Amino acid sequence: MKQPQIIAHRGASGYRPENTLAAFSLALEMGVDGLELDVQMTRDGHIIVCHDEQVDRTTNGSGWIKDMTLEEIKALDAGSWFNKAYQGEKIPTLREVLDLVKGLPLLMNIELKNGPIQYPGLEEKTIAQLKEFQMEKLAILSSFNHYSLLEVKKVDPQIKTGILYMAGLVDPWVYARYVGAQSIHPYLYSVVPSMVKGAIENHFTVYPFTVNEEIHMKHLFHMGVTGMITNYPDRARKLLEG
Repeated sequence: MKQPQIIAHRGASGYRPENTLAAFSLALEMGVDGLELDVQMTRDGHIIVCHDEQVDRTTNGSGWIKDMTLEEIKALDAGSWFNKAYQGEKIPTLREVLDLVKGLPLLMNIELKNGPIQYPGLEEKTIAQLKEFQMEKLAILSSFNHYSLLEVKKVDPQIKTGILYMAGLVDPWVYARYVGAQSIHPYLYSVVPSMVKGAIENHFTVYPFTVNEEIHMKHLFHMGVTGMITNYPDRARKLLEG
């Protein structure tokens, strides 16, 4: 059995402000197998990396990303809310993150935040940037909006997609296959051994989120998940090495 992959959730976000270059850089130092990040689109059509549809929680600004230009986004402080040591940290563009990791054999789990705000062209632009950096084969595009995953397949059927969900779905690989996905990304507490076994036997990868406590990491490792998405990659690495 392959060793489970460790995917840094919004970077090493337990230690540095989420979805920033500081958090992604620390994750790389921790030896992660991949990065998870969220993409949205500015008013002037730039793909930026931020979880919330509004900037209020993770910056010193306020407002909807869809109503702001990239210049306005870049004027914000995206670090001080977490710790004053990160004052001046910026919301990165997707291109900046891809430039940080180019040439590395990392899984890039990019969540398309296409809901409740709809960003026409988000899928196409995200795929275009992955191809620009020759990283499309290393990527999984995931979303809670599975219509967005259908759009990914229209743009490029070869791009891997993953269904994000919260509920305790029965045989989720059946549904995943129906929407053309290759990966299953369930909420931590909806994962049961029979689901993991069935998914793996049906040739799907399984990446639960967001796994931060060691007791949960141990349970999921024993279930045989492909990997896990965590704010604390070092904890998972320590368990695997131990």
